[in-house]
Amino acid sequence: MTLIDLDQAATTAVRREVLEAMWPYLTGAYGNASSRHALGRHAADGLAAARETVARLAGVRPAQIVFTSGGTESDNLAVIGLTLGAIAAGRGRHIVVSAIEHEAVRASADYLARWHDIEVSVLPVNNSGLVDAGALEAVVRHDTALVSVQHANNEVGTVQPVQQLGELARAVGARFHVDAVQTAGWVSLDASVSPELSTADAITVSAHKLGGPKGVGALVLRTNAPLEPVLHGGGQERDRRSGTENVAGAIGFARALELAAAEHDPTTVARVSADRDAFIHAVTNSVPGAQLTGHPTLRLPAHASFVVPGIGGEPLLVALDDAGVLASSGSACAAGRDEPSPVLLAMGFDADTARTAIRFTWGVSTTQDELTRAAHLLANSAATLRA
Repeated sequence: MTLIDLDQAATTAVRREVLEAMWPYLTGAYGNASSRHALGRHAADGLAAARETVARLAGVRPAQIVFTSGGTESDNLAVIGLTLGAIAAGRGRHIVVSAIEHEAVRASADYLARWHDIEVSVLPVNNSGLVDAGALEAVVRHDTALVSVQHANNEVGTVQPVQQLGELARAVGARFHVDAVQTAGWVSLDASVSPELSTADAITVSAHKLGGPKGVGALVLRTNAPLEPVLHGGGQERDRRSGTENVAGAIGFARALELAAAEHDPTTVARVSADRDAFIHAVTNSVPGAQLTGHPTLRLPAHASFVVPGIGGEPLLVALDDAGVLASSGSACAAGRDEPSPVLLAMGFDADTARTAIRFTWGVSTTQDELTRAAHLLANSAATLRA
């Protein structure tokens, strides 16, 4: 049975070109980039080249790239590091996050509230998962240290008006962080190319969402905002993130980002978006009661998520898995939990309906035929479970 992978928001396969770029630094050039001998210098040169590539694609200087262990660490570093750095520079003890942020942002905000006496304002969203700019304008103030809003939600795919939200944050002197884990590759990180991200002070990116290896990501710093490190030790990454550098991972990340940026041209994005719309139409017309979650148009190109009242999300996933379709019930970071999605609850769904969530995500190589077949198998699986 040929599998149809529609769970690529959770992770993607490492591309062959990425593996080939990493291989020398996993074998012969395995040195520690902090070592002063020839092997270490070779590793340091590879790390510098990776940093230059990511910086070029992000439209910043190499010194503005902080390599991390992935999206979670980058979010932690941004939310905690920028907040504490801003406080040290004289800002107030107030931050703002949206109600549908990734767990890494929500947990970081909770940590700051519990251990650093930080006041946290939570922005509501409408039933499409959109943050209202008016809501931010109402809560942001001159002692706000940080505003953090996800560029696109990983569970429902809604893309936020981050440029407008960032302008409101900047108007009061607050720093603005954007988690772009789901949009990197689809949208350029370079502000001169993508105005959407032009107001961000810091941007979170993760390699394994775009054909790179797991365990590596970056925080792109657009400004010289004070940043308090979260990991302490040897002072690597210009004293912003201690720990022996993952040279091979950084090189793989840079190559994956480079390939994604080249492939996600406007024509490709339009094609993938059209396939998405056809898939949504097929599902809502063949699965009784299926309801699209997230915004109908302001959403990721390769993302379709639904609730199917009366059918549990987990049984439906198992049935699809047996039929050869890989999907998820929401965030991969929350897999295995029985609690309803906080994202869907924030959007106004009741707990029982939220437990019926199912998400389909794919890449540029996914064909329209595969999506058509997946919609057919979903309809069959739903009918069997209802019976």
